[in-house]
Amino acid sequence: MSLLTLSGVTKRFGGLTAVNELSFTLNLGETVGLLGPNGSGKTTALNMISGLLPVSAGTIALDGEIISTLGPERIAHRGVARTFQLVRALPSLSVGDNVLAALAFRKHPLWGSAAQARIETLLGDVGLGGRQHEPADSLTYIDLKRMELARALAAEPKLLLLDEWLAGLNPTELRAGIDLITRLRQSGITILLVEHVMDAVRALCSRCIVMNTGTRIADGPTAEVLADPEVIRAYLGDDHA
Repeated sequence: MSLLTLSGVTKRFGGLTAVNELSFTLNLGETVGLLGPNGSGKTTALNMISGLLPVSAGTIALDGEIISTLGPERIAHRGVARTFQLVRALPSLSVGDNVLAALAFRKHPLWGSAAQARIETLLGDVGLGGRQHEPADSLTYIDLKRMELARALAAEPKLLLLDEWLAGLNPTELRAGIDLITRLRQSGITILLVEHVMDAVRALCSRCIVMNTGTRIADGPTAEVLADPEVIRAYLGDDHA
């Protein structure tokens, strides 16, 4: 059963077409990699799915209903949550209050003791158990990413968009990050994962969509897509294809 459908989605910035007639479907429970070299339009695609940017043409549907005419807060309330390439924390607040902010503004807000219990659970799920009272600006890079993920999960999303969530991690942190996303996948959340770490893509994604210069150039099982000469050419150039 399909959850997300992009049909001919295009984004123009003046005379520049960043995403050109992008179409694909995500099924319920899938973890799909959205791949491509830098500048290929991946983050722009996530920004349109989450409502951060309006589409120039085409449609985006969630559960069969068009969401590409909605603002980001209404799309979030329909069940879409995301992380960003650069972690967007509220540095003056505690770790727990960063998650509380997400609980307070979701479709069905939580406050008081119910919110505190949920914060403890979410932080425990991402490996930050017992650290809700620490200041957010004291966290390491990986722990900031964990906190941002807990905040995204606080919205109880149907669809989770991860924009290079595993980037910049050392090998130990990367293994922990892959294990964490694996647990999310096993919980049934549908995940669209923008990532350059191919070990993670192979471990997490049964399917990959590849973009180059704003256009989809491949969509299929991960092993087949990563062996596609056009995909290799897009990443490495003609000499390697």
